Amino acid sequence: MPIPSDGAPLTVLITGASSGIGRATGLELAGRGAQLVLMSRDRESLEEAAIEMRAAGAKEVVVCAGDVTDEDQVRAAVTAATGRFGRLDVVVHSAQVMAYGKIEDVPREVYEAVVDTSLHGTANLARVVLPIFREQRAGHLTVVNSLLGNVTAPTMGSYVAAKWGQLGLVRTLQLETRDEPGISISIVQPGGVNTPIYSQAASWTGNTGRPPPPVYSPFRVARRVLSTLDQPRRVVQAGVLNHVVTAGFRIVPGVYDLLVGPLLQQFAVSKDEVPPTSGNVLESKPAGNATEGRWRSI
Repeated sequence: MPIPSDGAPLTVLITGASSGIGRATGLELAGRGAQLVLMSRDRESLEEAAIEMRAAGAKEVVVCAGDVTDEDQVRAAVTAATGRFGRLDVVVHSAQVMAYGKIEDVPREVYEAVVDTSLHGTANLARVVLPIFREQRAGHLTVVNSLLGNVTAPTMGSYVAAKWGQLGLVRTLQLETRDEPGISISIVQPGGVNTPIYSQAASWTGNTGRPPPPVYSPFRVARRVLSTLDQPRRVVQAGVLNHVVTAGFRIVPGVYDLLVGPLLQQFAVSKDEVPPTSGNVLESKPAGNATEGRWRSI
C-alpha cells in the first residue's frame, strides 16, 4: 500500500461504507491504521461502521452522510477529508443499489436510480476528486464494478446498464489521466459476494435475489480492492469464474443466451415470494445494512 511521503497515515474516502464491500474495505484499511472518511446515505449505519473501524485500528474515522448522486454532497465529503487531514490519498467507490425485473416492469424512477448511483455517482466523484489529485500530483481511485459490467442477464437490465456504463466511464477516466503519472485508477469486478445488496434490492420478479456461486466473502473482495493500491491495474477480477463467464458471453453468445436464464433462476434467485418492492433503491433501509449477507461464502 502506498504511504504518503511524510509518513502520515493513508487518508481514504469510501462510498457505500455502511454495508457490504465498502464496509469490509473500511475494516481492512482500519487494520492498517488508515484515516477514513465514510460516506453513504444513512448516518446511523455509518456511525455503527465507524465504531467497528475505530476498534479495528483506524487512526481516525469521519462520518459524512450523503448520496453520491448529489454532487454537492460528494463535495462535502471530500472537503471533510481534505479539511480534516490536509489531503486525500485514496477513494474507494463502492456505493450501489440493485433492482430485479424486466425493463418493461421496473418503474422508471427505480431503473434510473440504479443507473444514476453507478454511472452519475462515479462521474460526480471524478469531477470533485480528480482536480484534488492533480493538485497533489498523486491519488488513487478504485471503483467497484461487477462481472455484470462484462456480460448481461435477464431481469437485471438496470444493474447491467449501470455497470456497463460505469466500466466505460472509468476506462475513459483512465485514459484522461495518463498525463499525470501520480494518478492511478483501478476497476475491481466481483462475481457473487455475500453482501446484503441482494436482499435489499428492488424486485418486480416475485422473488429476491441471491449471489450466484461461487460466493465470496466481502473481505476477500476488499483485499482485492487493497491490492490495487499496492499495484495499480486497469481492471482486476474478483471471482474465479469471471473469465470463463465473460469468454462464454463473447465467444459463444448463442450458448450463453440459451443457458443464462435457466442458470440465473436456479442459482441466483431465492426460493421465496415477495410483492413488488423498491427495496433500498429510492431510500436507505438502515436495518438491512451489514458487512455480510446471509449466505455461505469462501
